[in-house]
Amino acid sequence: MADAQTPFQLLLEIDQRCRVLAAGLPSQQVVVQTWSGIGFRMGERYFVAPMGEVGEVLHEPRFTLLPGVKSWVKGVANVRGRLLPVMDLCGFFGQDLSPLRKQRRVLVVDHQEVFAGLTVDEVFGMQHFPVDSFSEQVPPLDGGIEPFIHGVFQREQPWLVFSPHALALHPGFLEVAV
Repeated sequence: MADAQTPFQLLLEIDQRCRVLAAGLPSQQVVVQTWSGIGFRMGERYFVAPMGEVGEVLHEPRFTLLPGVKSWVKGVANVRGRLLPVMDLCGFFGQDLSPLRKQRRVLVVDHQEVFAGLTVDEVFGMQHFPVDSFSEQVPPLDGGIEPFIHGVFQREQPWLVFSPHALALHPGFLEVAV
């Protein structure tokens, strides 16, 4: 008669079979560090704003025109009970806003008592860039946008890193009266 196995010996045998037949761990993949931001377009240029500098993205709201303000101040809108000044970001930099209203979006900035909506031609949502594709060497820019650009990420085209917080603190942006 065959030797009877104890329960402990049976468990050891099951353990041994499991270890022999177990699949190996998946191979370690190389992790690439990424930087994320909100991608948008003004004219033909692509921009990305740091995630923490854009509070939300809205469809262009209905707004009330304001008298005695610069041409790039579109008006004021009521957004969930809070008055949001709506600014034409393209107009601020001397460019024309796209005539395609359906693509326009408003980036909401709330920084150091400045609450404003920045109308842009189009928003592409969250964009992720490998950190090693960043450069501080910015291509030639026009329209006085340089103080708000903090670098560039390279992809198919350059994505300029635009700081809404720097814009919100700029004296030229805060002086809206004609």
